[in-house]
Amino acid sequence: MHPTHLTGVFFALLAAVLYGAGDFSGGVASRRHHVAQVLLLASCASMVLLSVLVVLLGEAVPPPADLFWAGLAGIAGALGLAALYRALAMGNVALVAPTAGVIGAGLPVVWGAFTEGLPSPAQLLGFIAAVFGIWFVTRNGPASATGKPRQSGLILAILAGIAFGAFFILIAQMDSSAVLLPLLVAKGAAACIALLLVAFGGMPLPSVRRNPYALLAGALDGVANAIYLLAQHHTRLDVAVVLTSLYPAVTVLLACLLLKAKISGSQWAGVLLCLVAIALIVA
Repeated sequence: MHPTHLTGVFFALLAAVLYGAGDFSGGVASRRHHVAQVLLLASCASMVLLSVLVVLLGEAVPPPADLFWAGLAGIAGALGLAALYRALAMGNVALVAPTAGVIGAGLPVVWGAFTEGLPSPAQLLGFIAAVFGIWFVTRNGPASATGKPRQSGLILAILAGIAFGAFFILIAQMDSSAVLLPLLVAKGAAACIALLLVAFGGMPLPSVRRNPYALLAGALDGVANAIYLLAQHHTRLDVAVVLTSLYPAVTVLLACLLLKAKISGSQWAGVLLCLVAIALIVA
């Protein structure tokens, strides 16, 4: 087993843990404040953290093409979050979350098959296990108040999944080894999208002092993005994306541990499938 591949796997799993913790923090923040305000504050927190790291580490400025891809990735990520949160607000959680998660992980796998060739049979089985794991671990409630799926919410979930998949694909188009500056550009683009949502919604700017969970979500997301880029530099795009996309399992476990949320049998099955997926992909 190539040590570079193992390094990529480690970074991808670490990114999944941080993404899951960031989503948990963002979810707590969204209970108290509007989603657009949380997204804006989280994006700004990521920008501040990344700016400090850029100054401390003195990372060289990447080529303009890399900054262009990073900006597009940031816009895609922000639009994906906006569509996802809007769909979730419609009450279609059991269908929306797994749909967006599976599509977001699946698109880069298809892209990787065309650009890097098919993965090994064991990894392919791992991808399949991961898809089912993501689906089961995010199914935590009824489809809607009436028990019937809402088409508008499903369409938004599909759009969110496409946007998340586009983020992973676009950010992988960078040729240089730079990490922090491209992510700073990506978060700047995301902050602009969030600011537009706040402005068009007629909402006030979020208070920094009253939104600690949003700040934490932004910091965790910024670090997770940087670690994901490191993972993508050390292993195949599809491997990095699928392992990183296991983050919902972390979010569910944190909700169980910290909020005493009940985890259904299907969610535990999803967590188990995620673990099986990790073993197959590593192998």
